Amino acid sequence: MKKGDKVAKKLGKILEGVVISDKMDKTAVVLVKRRLPHSSYNKLIMTKKKYKAHDKDNKVKVGDKVKIIGCRPFSKDKRFRIYEVLK
Repeated sequence: MKKGDKVAKKLGKILEGVVISDKMDKTAVVLVKRRLPHSSYNKLIMTKKKYKAHDKDNKVKVGDKVKIIGCRPFSKDKRFRIYEVLK
């Protein structure tokens, strides 16, 4: 565990995904895939959602595996920031 993990858990939700776009300045689009049980049938279904995450140094590239964390709003759509690059 990293030193800031306890603080990070208090701040917001941590999600893991793949960067699919880095064309915007200081912003990366991350695709998060999750397997959740269906509410009535209990069969596992795959859900996917795109999140815009703040990338202060423009260091992530397309294809990188990253962890994002919920935080204060940076703009209209950005409510996450890059927490860790897993590759």
